[in-house]
Amino acid sequence: MFIVDRELERLQRAGTPIRVGMVGAGFMAKGIVRQMLHYTKGMELAAISNRHLEGARKAYAESGESNVRHVRTADELDDCIARGQRAITEDPMLLCDANGIDLILEVTGAIEFAAHVVMRAITRAKHVVMMNAELDGTLGPILKIHADRAGVVITNTEGDQPGVIMNLYRWVKGLGIRPVLCGNIKGLHDPYRNPTTQEGFARKWGMKAPMVTSFADGTKISFENAIVANATGMRVARRGMHGPVVEPGTPIQEAVNWYPIDELLEGPGIVDYCVGAMPNPGIFVLGTTDDTIEKHYLSLYKMGAGPLYCFYWPYHLCHFEVPFTIARAAIFKDAAITPLGAPCVDVVAAAKRDLKAGEVLDGLGQYMTYGLCENAHVVHAERLLPIGLAEGCRLRRNIARDQVLGYHDVEIPAGRLCDALRREQDTLFFGSPSSIRSEAALSA
Repeated sequence: MFIVDRELERLQRAGTPIRVGMVGAGFMAKGIVRQMLHYTKGMELAAISNRHLEGARKAYAESGESNVRHVRTADELDDCIARGQRAITEDPMLLCDANGIDLILEVTGAIEFAAHVVMRAITRAKHVVMMNAELDGTLGPILKIHADRAGVVITNTEGDQPGVIMNLYRWVKGLGIRPVLCGNIKGLHDPYRNPTTQEGFARKWGMKAPMVTSFADGTKISFENAIVANATGMRVARRGMHGPVVEPGTPIQEAVNWYPIDELLEGPGIVDYCVGAMPNPGIFVLGTTDDTIEKHYLSLYKMGAGPLYCFYWPYHLCHFEVPFTIARAAIFKDAAITPLGAPCVDVVAAAKRDLKAGEVLDGLGQYMTYGLCENAHVVHAERLLPIGLAEGCRLRRNIARDQVLGYHDVEIPAGRLCDALRREQDTLFFGSPSSIRSEAALSA
């Protein structure tokens, strides 16, 4: 941040702001609009695309912006930008195609829809920032390959836990400490929550019940930790992670005692979480060092006797921090958090209730499935079904509650880009596709 803010001020003085096109106008997106319009220098939210046009118009209006024009072509959008107007559209591809847009911010939480948008943006040589853990956790590695080939940055965001964890991870590494666990602090984890149980909380905060459900049932944290693993080379110690539940209010510094130490010290480290610790909703990194002198200093600075040391940040501020990610990508070509290469951890679908043959699976944060982290090589070898691809699949057989689904359990809808990208990802990194069908051609 302490370089980014100065550079944004420089762009503001020069009259050359970063021009952003945002796809999505939901709860988090509205916060981003307000942050950019009121508090971010050197950056312009030039356009918003949303499937319901009034949602895009409302997102601007709620932040006090009324100079808004509905555009239907990329040329109209470029004309809008030249005139200093904000643009709204139902067609996200206009944002990708417009010459005046520097970067696409994807904030939908969708997978198939967002895959089309991100691939189009990459094809048009636009940087991509995703506030979309679901897409990143399902297809991030192959999207990174396409972005690298196009010479653009693709990254998830600061503010959400993965980006905040990655900032702390990089900071700890910079101290000379080896990170061995990247963790997330939760207040609740119940895999059987659904939109009905979460409706009241969602209504209170103006959020959608499926989004809230995905937080409660563990799907969201699974995607977030998969992203962290893919960016650091870490793994999970077991399917679903350990997820220790502690007495509410327990200081997170005690996390040095909650995980099997051999799983942390041997190998590349793990991603995991805990429930009940404070500060919530913070994040933490456990690190270690073999340097006896450094251990002496760490003890002096009240970090404990080792061999594990707990570093933490007490909050994540979601939409407040998104502009920093955008600036890092657009100015410095630095990704806040992006895959290193091959996927390390995946998120697979488990049955939230007994499922019947012939049923069609619903979406994330709904009534039928929840997500579990699993190491990517296991997912590929056992041909397990990524939850990011589960929606719309028809069940071939009955599935008991808590059973993890495989490709052999479902019929996959034809013609989806997300499946084609996943086959490309599996083939590139594992030598063969996991899915049953592999004949569909990849198209963007």
